[in-house]
Amino acid sequence: MVDNADDPAARAQTPGTAGPDYADRLVRRSTASWKRLLQVQAPYQAHVRRLDLGRAIDVGCGLGRNLVSLAPGSVGVDHNPHSVAYARELGLDAYTDDEFFAREDLAVPEAYDGMLAAHLIEHLDPDAALAILVPYVRLLRPGGRVAFITPQERGFASDATHVRFSDTEVLVDVAHDLGLDVRRSYSFPLPRWAGPAFTYNEFVVLAQKPWQDPVRA
Repeated sequence: MVDNADDPAARAQTPGTAGPDYADRLVRRSTASWKRLLQVQAPYQAHVRRLDLGRAIDVGCGLGRNLVSLAPGSVGVDHNPHSVAYARELGLDAYTDDEFFAREDLAVPEAYDGMLAAHLIEHLDPDAALAILVPYVRLLRPGGRVAFITPQERGFASDATHVRFSDTEVLVDVAHDLGLDVRRSYSFPLPRWAGPAFTYNEFVVLAQKPWQDPVRA
């Protein structure tokens, strides 16, 4: 397993996630006929619904794979305009980060019940992760719920755009740096031992914005 977070030369050679090629690859992977036939996304969609994030912001929403399972009024944000365009074609409420923060009716402090950051942290070095997430945390109501989801070993190795292996310890650190209280962590859909062999096994950390304490950033 390679972690490029602390290696500038390696990061410079890591493929980006903002261009059309990346969005096209996501589309090809998500629309594979065998995945549709087996409905492989069903357990993950049910899991997102069980997170009970309420009206949430899906940060790094990609094609909207998780956004479709969030409560009405939820919005997705991504830096890849091609992914955002695809999500909109599906009828989802998705925006680029610039579009989102330019909308006074969207970027409203304490207007959201929750935030989802799924398969985002592993693409970012620590400073970049905090810089991206802090503005969204400020939009959560006190007591708002936050879910972080990242791939385990096999999943991390499957994508060249991943730069930092982000296990439970990393996600807990991110949550604390954002001023959040960690409530729970677990492995999904299989126990932790499946991570080195099963591409789609995930780390999940659930956190909560304090009822009164400000975001520490």
